[in-house]
Amino acid sequence: MDQTLSNYTNQTSPSSNPEKLLLTATNPLTTATNPFTGVLNSATNQLQQHQKQPLMGPVTNPVAQQLLGMSPNPMHQQQLMGPKNNPMLNSMINPMHAPRQHGMTGPVHNPTMQQLNRGEGNSIFSTSDDNVIMKQVLDTHLPDGTDVDVKPLVHIVEDILRHATIKAAIDEDASTSLVAHADVGKLQGKSHQANTVVMLNLLSHVIEKLACEMSFKCLTGGDGHSIALSLFHTVGNYHWDAKLALILAAFALNYGEFWLLAQIYSSNQLAKSMAVLRQVPMIMEHSAPLKPKFDALNRLIHSVLELTQCIIQFKELPSMYISYEVPAMARALNIVPTAVYWNVRGIIACAAQITSLTSMGHEYGISSSEMQSWELSSLVHKINHLLEFLRKQLEECHRLIGEKKEMDFRNSFNQLFDTVHIDNMKILKILLNLRDDPLPLFDGATKQRVRLEVLRKRNVLLLISGLDLSRDELSILEQIYSESRIQGSRVDALYDVVWVPIVDPYVEYTDAMHTQFEDMKNGMPWYSVNHPSNVDRAVKKSIGDRWHFRNKPILVVLDPQGRELSPNALHMMWIWGSTAFPFTTAREEALWRDETWRLELLVSGMDPTILNWASEGKYIFLYGGDDIEWIRKFTNNARAMATAARIPLEMAYVGKSKKRENVRRAIATINVEKLSYCWQDTSLIWYFWTRLESMLFSKIQLKRADDQDTIMLQIKKLLSYDKDGSWALLCRGSQILTNGHGSTMLQTPIDFDLWKEHIPSRGFDLSFKDYHDKLHVAANNCCRFEFPIAAGRIPEGMRCPECHRVMEKYIAFLCCHDQTGLLEPY
Repeated sequence: MDQTLSNYTNQTSPSSNPEKLLLTATNPLTTATNPFTGVLNSATNQLQQHQKQPLMGPVTNPVAQQLLGMSPNPMHQQQLMGPKNNPMLNSMINPMHAPRQHGMTGPVHNPTMQQLNRGEGNSIFSTSDDNVIMKQVLDTHLPDGTDVDVKPLVHIVEDILRHATIKAAIDEDASTSLVAHADVGKLQGKSHQANTVVMLNLLSHVIEKLACEMSFKCLTGGDGHSIALSLFHTVGNYHWDAKLALILAAFALNYGEFWLLAQIYSSNQLAKSMAVLRQVPMIMEHSAPLKPKFDALNRLIHSVLELTQCIIQFKELPSMYISYEVPAMARALNIVPTAVYWNVRGIIACAAQITSLTSMGHEYGISSSEMQSWELSSLVHKINHLLEFLRKQLEECHRLIGEKKEMDFRNSFNQLFDTVHIDNMKILKILLNLRDDPLPLFDGATKQRVRLEVLRKRNVLLLISGLDLSRDELSILEQIYSESRIQGSRVDALYDVVWVPIVDPYVEYTDAMHTQFEDMKNGMPWYSVNHPSNVDRAVKKSIGDRWHFRNKPILVVLDPQGRELSPNALHMMWIWGSTAFPFTTAREEALWRDETWRLELLVSGMDPTILNWASEGKYIFLYGGDDIEWIRKFTNNARAMATAARIPLEMAYVGKSKKRENVRRAIATINVEKLSYCWQDTSLIWYFWTRLESMLFSKIQLKRADDQDTIMLQIKKLLSYDKDGSWALLCRGSQILTNGHGSTMLQTPIDFDLWKEHIPSRGFDLSFKDYHDKLHVAANNCCRFEFPIAAGRIPEGMRCPECHRVMEKYIAFLCCHDQTGLLEPY
């Protein structure tokens, strides 16, 4: 489990122990039957036959020579020559010198190549050319299982090419652009590492051989394809990434030597004499006219390095999370040999440029600069096209790997809470600081950033919410939090609150969101996560999985060892405040066992006026809704009933859970017409309904929301009446006599003359209740409930608190601007 969590934290960085997808004996890149042979489907069978033959030497077959632009006729070669009549230089750097053979390769069957070439009708690199070329390249691929870690070698090459330039002769921006992608920090000291030394001891002779072969063939003639085939024969026993790295290293050896002489010949006598032999001083003196050539070289080398790094990254993909059957991986594996080939062609073209300068002089370089720059640009286009394709596949592979790692993390997340820990640091680090921020928390009391250790061995209450935590919720929480910190209280020594902001990982984090976050964080008296990014995406999803967080705030309680005491103590805190400490599930169950259906449960700690009425034994009507006509009729008739019955009656308006603007208008009317007592602060009305909903969710969370529970039954009725319109609840002192729908509760006072005769014998309480119950049965009212998905926990089924039948489940689509809502069957 710990390994899974560790794997996830490293998902965006290269694996420290690569699975060597490109190097293993069973890897499709290393076997005779690898999917790259799909480059030319018609040649697959021939490839298996050629693999049994000795490694090929230079191409001598006249037909093959004609296919590859290697005409045996010297006169024909001269027709293709540029200045100085060097056949090798023209044919090698110009990929068009390999004439297209129509009707010899058949139709293109490789879907990957078709995808690469789609939309490139004017490309100088035709699919049929690639098919013929790649058949010959694949014939050289005879891996013997030799395994090479090429990354250190490529780092050395990058370091050489990064310094292989002269600032005095070449524009600084152009010179630095060729390796702008290189991470200089990674290159420092790489050549001195022990594994690098061992690797170079094994490969230096191969690199030297390739360097000599490349230089010799560039000097003696031949085209780029024949040179590439020759080099591929030399490295035929290596895997594709190793082939490319070795040939690139051979080029860097010669290229770096040239630029080393160019940089030090003016200050070193030995270098000066060698530079003269290489014509370096004359080349540097004419560097300005040669600048387009050098710029083109830099761009090509940059593209070659980018593509090389991309190919190597496929090797580092962990096989435990991605297989060769994954479409993106299969597409990439299918095109890597083609990418390696054209990268090598680019390397050879660069080598030819330097060879032409040192062997034929700057005059040739100047005279052919424009044409050769265009030819190099053509190779850049080809390589960049391959790079773009492979990068897309690599991004898709990383996405799939990230999803699988995330899923493993989420599966392992629950196991954290089944494991015994010596303290809470491990769990809190995963939850709040997976990215190892040294100061991950913000202390709302001191307004300073602090270390995670301030929470060590403390009871921690994780307040998990979005950035839209309402002011009402915050004010009530702050009040409860402050009460727990009063002088002399020991509660503050036992728990800390930490706000964990959850931002949708698929939504861009904007400046406006950050401003909102900072305002929230600075306004809280407790700890907060210093930045939403400290909460990793997988952690957010795991929080949703385990604690059913969607959008509404929850309060998860962890003990000093990191054990989960409650999946959501917010309901408990709304209902009982700090009395619910230590906010455990066991404490929640104990509090419910001691509760009864009474007025104090509904308004405890909210309004001393109502509690004073209760202590005086008065009759009390709590009523709600937003229909002002109903409110007028109800209050007037209730007051008339109380006068006739000679009972002390008080009435309090508690609003409605939704439609706050309607409630404000109702309050204004009640105040002007003096209809009854009402709460002036709408946050109290919000708190009243939030506490009622919390009672329902608390029972659901405890799996005690059954119909044998009197409290549960009455709470469900009140919540349903609130959704349906107006309602009223009658108490005598703390005792709740009855509660009902607005229609029946209004009709009962209106019909007082019909049931007042029972008061002498049964009393007012029972007489009112009996008559109301008869009306209620006749009305045949039923209930409805709406559970927002954001609420997290939704019961599988419920019974109607009125008729006791199993309620049907609907899906409701409610607009935030139209809170009346319409229920539509699914």
